[in-house]
Amino acid sequence: MSDPSELRTLYQELLQQLQRNEREFRRLGRAVWRVQEDERRRIARDLHDGVGQNLTALKLRLHDIQSALEPQQTVLREGLAQALALCADTLEDTRELSRLLRPPILDDLGLEAALRWLARSHDGRDGARVELELGALPELDGELQTVLFRTAQEALANAARHAQARRVRIGLHCRGDELHLDVRDDGRGCDPVAALASGGNGLGGMRERLRLYGGRLEIASAPGAGLRLSARLPLDYA
Repeated sequence: MSDPSELRTLYQELLQQLQRNEREFRRLGRAVWRVQEDERRRIARDLHDGVGQNLTALKLRLHDIQSALEPQQTVLREGLAQALALCADTLEDTRELSRLLRPPILDDLGLEAALRWLARSHDGRDGARVELELGALPELDGELQTVLFRTAQEALANAARHAQARRVRIGLHCRGDELHLDVRDDGRGCDPVAALASGGNGLGGMRERLRLYGGRLEIASAPGAGLRLSARLPLDYA
């Protein structure tokens, strides 16, 4: 094995094996993630179409009973009013949970509509203004749309939960053969190294998911200087 040519051949074989293993790992990881998203979609529809419709029917029935009461039945009327308020709150919570699990607009109208809905739904929440800038995008398959949507969704959630930001800007553009998603906030910032080492949730989980599609995540931040999250995804991730 002292022959340099044999060593080069062995090195090339090992390198090719590592590359095959890497491709297989990413393929399996994407398959697992697809199953998770399919399950989210099923549970979201069950909540919306099953639990949500039952709560709507219950609310209408309580209204009917309330309307049939005599004015002097004040105790019963107050009790029904409380039950109606509880029913309305539970219905709204159920719809919100369904949207968080898998917003129907992503499957029905696609990524651009889903991002506009996401920005509107976060705008003004906790006092932060959310701005969205979308460039011209090529036709994207469902998996890329889901990865980009989840990245933007988690970035907004992090900004609301940890950054105390007053302004968040989301930009999505296609440059060459890559998709560029940037989320900037003017919040209190963080330690990028510690944030990326956070494991399966938050920024660390976001980075691992992007890797499955050949993408990468970069974070620039400093205490008091906000945070810039840059996600890069190749159009061809196979």
